[in-house]
Amino acid sequence: MTPTPETWPIGAALLNFTGVTADGRDRTTAGAEAWKQTLREVRSAGFDHVDLTDSWVRPADLDSDGRKDLLAVARSYDLAFSDIAVTRKSVITPDEDQAQRNIAYTKRTIDAAADLEAPMVCLGLHDPFTDAQKEATWFWLAEGAEDADTQENRDKAATRFRDLGEYAAARGVSISLEMYEGTFLGTADSSVQLVTAVDLPNVGLCPDIGNIVRLHREVEDWREMLTKMLPHTNYWQLKNYFRDYDPATGSYASAPAPLALGFINYREAIGMAVESGFDGPMCVEHYGGDGLSVTAMNRDYIREILKAKLPEA
Repeated sequence: MTPTPETWPIGAALLNFTGVTADGRDRTTAGAEAWKQTLREVRSAGFDHVDLTDSWVRPADLDSDGRKDLLAVARSYDLAFSDIAVTRKSVITPDEDQAQRNIAYTKRTIDAAADLEAPMVCLGLHDPFTDAQKEATWFWLAEGAEDADTQENRDKAATRFRDLGEYAAARGVSISLEMYEGTFLGTADSSVQLVTAVDLPNVGLCPDIGNIVRLHREVEDWREMLTKMLPHTNYWQLKNYFRDYDPATGSYASAPAPLALGFINYREAIGMAVESGFDGPMCVEHYGGDGLSVTAMNRDYIREILKAKLPEA
């Protein structure tokens, strides 16, 4: 059943919250007292769902009691987990030992999703930041690692995501593959090709077109990307950017923007998603500044659009 504008799960991303406590401890192992303030602020911003970004807390590295504690803290603020996002742990990273560690970590995350009653785990093929990305004002202004474009590598990605999809299905969890530049999920066509090769009903796409629009180069038209990917979409991270191109100099510029103000027309994009039958969880993201307040505005903006776009009861 398609959710209503009021009940559609729209999770707050935790990108703006650090994984280290003020006194220098790993927030994951610091326990419930280190989790409360963030979740309290998320609830205070009007959210009822959290997109559990593992740069804040790594549920894969919590034991059973730790996961119970995390769920209890979330429930104490009337919050539910709409997704767990695994960041920068590619299952085909060139270091095979690291790739195997990433696969094991992903399986533990899927186990955690079941324990935390999160229906979705979002995976990607992007690797950790390069030194240049760490030093840039915005990390997307510097070149990152890229997948070696070989058929063997493509087949490996499909096989490993299929294995993870089957593992997740046995636990009642779905997998979404995040669009990201420099990977086999870097274009609409390659994303569709990969998810089609995986060929599992619980594995779909996350068409995070904001990841592409922010790049300082020519990019695919966002409408064309969505047209191709929405039929395969089961989860959606939404963010927007100001984007400019000066043909006289060949220079590009981009910066984070609220959904309503940026380059992508999300009124049209959400309408396209509704028409395609998309009914999965959404996640609102924003880099820089008071990201939580911007994502709260984005959430309200989405709900207003859904009121206009969803069929009347």
